[in-house]
Amino acid sequence: MSDYILVTGAGGFIGFHLCKKLLNEGFNVVGIDNLNSYYDINLKKSRVKLLDSYHKKNFNFWDFIKVDLTNKDALNEIFNKYKPKIIINLAAQAGVRYSIDNPAAYIESNLLGFSNILECCRSFKVDKFLYASSSSVYGGNTKIPYAESDPTNHPVSLYAATKRSNELLAHSYSHLYKIPSVGLRFFTVYGPWGRPDMAPMKFTKLILSKQPLLVFNSGKMSRSFTYIDDAIELVFRLIRKNNIWDNNFDTSKPNPATSWASHRILNIGSSVNIKLLDFIATLEKELGIQAIKELKPMQQGDVVNTSADCELINNLVGEINHTSIEKGVKEFVEWYKDYYNY
Repeated sequence: MSDYILVTGAGGFIGFHLCKKLLNEGFNVVGIDNLNSYYDINLKKSRVKLLDSYHKKNFNFWDFIKVDLTNKDALNEIFNKYKPKIIINLAAQAGVRYSIDNPAAYIESNLLGFSNILECCRSFKVDKFLYASSSSVYGGNTKIPYAESDPTNHPVSLYAATKRSNELLAHSYSHLYKIPSVGLRFFTVYGPWGRPDMAPMKFTKLILSKQPLLVFNSGKMSRSFTYIDDAIELVFRLIRKNNIWDNNFDTSKPNPATSWASHRILNIGSSVNIKLLDFIATLEKELGIQAIKELKPMQQGDVVNTSADCELINNLVGEINHTSIEKGVKEFVEWYKDYYNY
């Protein structure tokens, strides 16, 4: 496979796992990341170091470049050097709650940086562009499960607003410049090498150190917890699939999930909805320690429930055997204890 795949956010949680999968499958991969300090930079460096070892084991091409998406000149140099045919954009300023106090970071990375990637895709005529969106775009919707055809005009966080903006920008570029694109709405992805700012990592750390867990909305919340290997398998199948067109698109009754252009929106998640308190109980059982829970009111920018309607993705790439929450938590806890020497 002589062509190159470019993965942005390669030092991040999902980006790392996708690069690992691609390298193990024999692809030539160029990974970029700015390795910012939003969370533990040593965790990001450890991921990249592990990718170096996968590359050496599989004898295919791997190059990691530290660069920020806002550096348009540097991006152009990378595209000009490798001329990647497939782009997977997973780089972004993450976090719903952080966006409330630091909106400028999201405007810069998730809008300016994203538009720079789109411009590179246009200039270098790529074959396929996949990009990370988020289940957060469903915002204040109370109808669950969330389907890609549901309205997404009422985001409740700036993070969600930037992700919805990404979808609109990508659609425009797909229409104007014929860039085949797929937006990936990830649902609460967890697992080994996860993000320290997300609930599984935060809860595990607090339980092991016997500190209180702040449980918002008095625990009356649920999520489509999606194990990382399942999310990566779905993305990998999309990479291998031919570009998607909707030849039956009706402009008089436009479907928000699709388009006359080669642009689709897809949920990447599990159809199983897990109550937050049940997830905590599974962690407690695996760790053998009871959590100290402090029930708190709903937090600004958060939503009560998320649940993924997976019909579209299943029809496109086939159903997968989703990892149970028990197995997923077990794998995660084993990694956590090993990595942090518990």
